[in-house]
Amino acid sequence: MKRDMEEKFSKMNKKGLSGVVATVILIALVMASVAIVWGVVTNLVSTQLEEAGSCFDVFGKISLNNRYTCYDTTTNTTVIGLSISDIDVGSIVVLISGAGSTKSYEITNDAQTIEGLVNYGGGTDIKLPGKNGGSSYNSSDFNSKPDSIQIAPIIAGKQCEVADSISSIESCALLA
Repeated sequence: MKRDMEEKFSKMNKKGLSGVVATVILIALVMASVAIVWGVVTNLVSTQLEEAGSCFDVFGKISLNNRYTCYDTTTNTTVIGLSISDIDVGSIVVLISGAGSTKSYEITNDAQTIEGLVNYGGGTDIKLPGKNGGSSYNSSDFNSKPDSIQIAPIIAGKQCEVADSISSIESCALLA
């Protein structure tokens, strides 16, 4: 009888011990899973924040100059006045929409020739204005007044959201 009692206690202890071991293993698995998920999520979020942060300071610092943005009916050209305040920009994408089509130009810090775009005073070496400066450009790609003009900067190789837009383009004769 004593032997029967010892066998029962022995079996109870073994069942209790395997339950504790199983619980410890489950807790270790959960902690490992949480650590892996935390690492992945942290990496994704930090990458997104870095990208968003580079574009965050752009708004209000890159703009279309309403005074120098118009449509010249005598030459059928769109004049685009671009202003940059105290910010470093790699390039700017200018989108002109009208007559059912859209034309985009990428203006960089390096002088380049862009088909359909010239400097306002003449000259085909197109480049961005410097810090706290402005430039005007003429686009000859539309034969009628465009519907809208939008600009979107490219910073650190990533195109940001539209920083400024004009949806009511005046005639240059009205601005003179």
